[in-house]
Amino acid sequence: MRLADLTAADLDTAPLLAIPLGATEQHGPHLPLGTDTTVAVELCRRLAAERPDIVVAPAIPYGSSGEHAGFSGTLSIGRAALELVILELVRSADEFAGVVLVNGHGGNLEPLRAARQRLATEGRDPLLWSPTGPADDTHAGHGETSVMLELHPDRVAMDRAEPGNIRPLRELMPQLRTGGVRAVSRNGVLGDPSAASASDGARILDRWATALIAAVGERFPEKR
Repeated sequence: MRLADLTAADLDTAPLLAIPLGATEQHGPHLPLGTDTTVAVELCRRLAAERPDIVVAPAIPYGSSGEHAGFSGTLSIGRAALELVILELVRSADEFAGVVLVNGHGGNLEPLRAARQRLATEGRDPLLWSPTGPADDTHAGHGETSVMLELHPDRVAMDRAEPGNIRPLRELMPQLRTGGVRAVSRNGVLGDPSAASASDGARILDRWATALIAAVGERFPEKR
């Protein structure tokens, strides 16, 4: 169920609240700027389809994307603002049975973890979950491109898909921290999307959704 479509009277019981967190940032020359948000929304949709006690909040389409500065279309609210947004949002959700933060953008993790740590000191403990992938395929590469081909092939310009930097992320981090993605990848891609396919995307989405559902089930067991 989508929270925005419900009335206050529809929430006569306290459901779990899933919040999709994304970004509006460059994803190479071939993927849309809203890729991370699209993925987070889809994972929340699958979670809610599996768990009838979950409602899905409207997505937050802006995040901490300063590392993508210098590429057209990127919008970022920065770490401090994202941390504050999550703090206040989760504080306002005390009437829900719990909060699940489904994050689609790796750059959001540091402020999200800081927010979660502070919330824990207040007696609030949201579940923070993010999908994982290979260390040499972290942005607009095979995985994300395959997922978008499965979800929205009309939004993927495969004729412009080209390899970027395929070194493992840990090797790139020193340059990324000082110069952003532009310092390590001319086209903004970290990975190789050239062989991406919808079938691979379907398998990746299934794996991510299964992991998310399991994590939520462990933290918030479904009441029978």
